[in-house]
Amino acid sequence: MFRFFESRIDAYPAEEPARPPKGLLAFCWQYTRPVAGWLVTMALLSAVVAVSEVALFSFLGSIVDWLSNAERAGFLEREGLRLWLMGGFLLLILPLTILVHSLIVHQTLLGNYPMIARWQMHRYLLKQSMAFFADEFAGRVATKVMQTSLAVREVVMKIANVLVYVLVYFVAVILLVGQSDPRLALPLLGWLILYVIIVSYFVPKLAVVSRAQADARSMMTGRIVDSYTNINTVKLFSHAGREAAYAKEGMEGFLQTVHGQMRLVTLMQFCVYFNNVVVVFLIA
Repeated sequence: MFRFFESRIDAYPAEEPARPPKGLLAFCWQYTRPVAGWLVTMALLSAVVAVSEVALFSFLGSIVDWLSNAERAGFLEREGLRLWLMGGFLLLILPLTILVHSLIVHQTLLGNYPMIARWQMHRYLLKQSMAFFADEFAGRVATKVMQTSLAVREVVMKIANVLVYVLVYFVAVILLVGQSDPRLALPLLGWLILYVIIVSYFVPKLAVVSRAQADARSMMTGRIVDSYTNINTVKLFSHAGREAAYAKEGMEGFLQTVHGQMRLVTLMQFCVYFNNVVVVFLIA
């Protein structure tokens, strides 16, 4: 079973790699085309799981209502079929859906998807001139290839998997709550508005810091890797302290970007959590 899902995608496509286009969406799409169908399937399964979990909560509430309002005598005879159907859904259908979703995510996509990007980027870089490699750190170029492939995977899969799940789950919860009293949906809508404001404020700032951090990480890795690659030259012509200071400079530049990013993450996490407790307070 694992081998079947792991072999659904060719991680090393034979087509000649083209120059990556400009623009985030076009860039991601170039390396996403071979797995687009699996991403759509994953998103649909995420939506099914989200709706199923909300429906399960609704059914549990219905059981409480049945037990509190109905006569105990003959309860199983009247409601037995619905209980069996829900039991079958809970013990069979939902776990199988989760299993297929997990197989697609972990066996089909997480490994093969970024490998497609690495393979195509690597083959494209091999076509570059000697002057290109002479002007760049080998470690910096290699780090860019590794980072970019993972970044493409994370962006696309978070949108297609997590974001779809959260949106469908949130809409289903609003509809479920609104059925009992539409006023109960107002705090949830207020939470959504504040959440969008928080994300709209912090994400662009995090994007700027993350871009700077990626460049700093590549520079740091490039300096370290090139020191090891040219260790004979370093030993013969460079003082060990000077080489360590050179590497430390790259590490310090990277560390400063990490501190800046983590400050924004802490503030964003606090704002999101405070928004969550406020909506719980308003509903309660």
